[in-house]
Amino acid sequence: MTELPVVVVGAGPIGLAAAAELRERGLTPLVFERGDTAGAAVAQWNHVRVFSRWAELVAPAARRLLETTDWSAPDADTYPTGREWVGAYLSPLANALGDIVQLNSEVVGIARRGRDRVVDAGRDSEPVSVHIRRADGTEARFLARAVIDASGTWGTPNPLGGEGLPALGESASVAVIAYRVPDLGDETVRARYAGKHTVIAGSGHSALTAIIALAELAKSTPGTRISWVLRRGEVGSTFGGGDADELPARGALGLRAGHALDAGLLDVATGFRTAAIESSGAHYALVSDAGARIEDVDQVVVLTGFRPELSWLSEIRLALDPVLQAPVELAPLIDPNVHSCGTVYPHGVKELSHPEPGVFLAGMKSYGRAPTFLAMTGYEQVRSIAAALAGDHESAARIELTLPETGVCGGAGVFDDSNATAGSGGCCAAPEPQLITLGVASAGV
Repeated sequence: MTELPVVVVGAGPIGLAAAAELRERGLTPLVFERGDTAGAAVAQWNHVRVFSRWAELVAPAARRLLETTDWSAPDADTYPTGREWVGAYLSPLANALGDIVQLNSEVVGIARRGRDRVVDAGRDSEPVSVHIRRADGTEARFLARAVIDASGTWGTPNPLGGEGLPALGESASVAVIAYRVPDLGDETVRARYAGKHTVIAGSGHSALTAIIALAELAKSTPGTRISWVLRRGEVGSTFGGGDADELPARGALGLRAGHALDAGLLDVATGFRTAAIESSGAHYALVSDAGARIEDVDQVVVLTGFRPELSWLSEIRLALDPVLQAPVELAPLIDPNVHSCGTVYPHGVKELSHPEPGVFLAGMKSYGRAPTFLAMTGYEQVRSIAAALAGDHESAARIELTLPETGVCGGAGVFDDSNATAGSGGCCAAPEPQLITLGVASAGV
């Protein structure tokens, strides 16, 4: 088994960092990416600026690999957009890793070779069987000594409905619903919202980003209206730590969104858990489970977080928390009712292990439905996993990361439901969203 590769699922920030760590340890990584480019999920939010500096967005092993090439390191103290993150880091990193990164290759299932999940015998001695479907429809099977699933959660956004299920009429109303921060720099997209009434659902950083962008549009375009619906009972600490946040751009994001509210650029409906979206002639109406209504709606931007896609992992044995769908040892450390980005204790292979030997969820996917993820947390995860796979258990158990505080270390009540807080990837990792936390679209932050 030691001669087999370690399969990494996803060529996003965490997946490529995992490959760099494994390569540095003398192991053979093999990365499968469903998209046609490295960082394919990040590329879907090109227009958004993250609120982590470049210093926190380049994984240590990846930096060491890139420094052996003609790569030019970005200014450590600046904040890239998604486009810049891909162009200046993820694409060069994939190129440096070479043929081990296979694009247009979707992992559709993994299992223990010759065994379904019911069979006990051989689970600690047989390799992992990884089933791949290429973009041209062809299929293949690879054997691996271990699998690191860094596929993220970007492809499975939470619905508008307040119960975790789609609201009544949500599926029929997809023409007016967006589940990502709209790119108002695109004239076609801008026309969709200009002079219209848009409802933003969500209370995380992506929702704040959308508020800022649409508030700017409302200033310049008559007739543009914004309603903001929150499932929680009050705005409270939604705007974050402000000047007390150790990630300054994250604090500034909340302050700017708060200024838009103070300026009267949006209406707020708290305690609004959407039960239905109804068509009413040329417009729509949102209806809460308590019967409250928001009328004359033209567009809805749903930014209520993401959830992991677990169906293709059905033949392996995972130990997942029943609430967060995160590894059981990790879940208490990231519970959004208790923790913010800066109060999550750094963790590694111990907390990420499952009953299935050699299978790990890493990155945003490891957080399940918890939204408080930072890219640097994922880098520490895969550093620890790679060390363990290489037999360096001392390094695997060592914590090599200090996280920034948010300024709003949350107790119970800061997040009052598991779907209310996440934007596109939670705290600092947007869409992987896979990845990385979303910041403001304006270059000024």
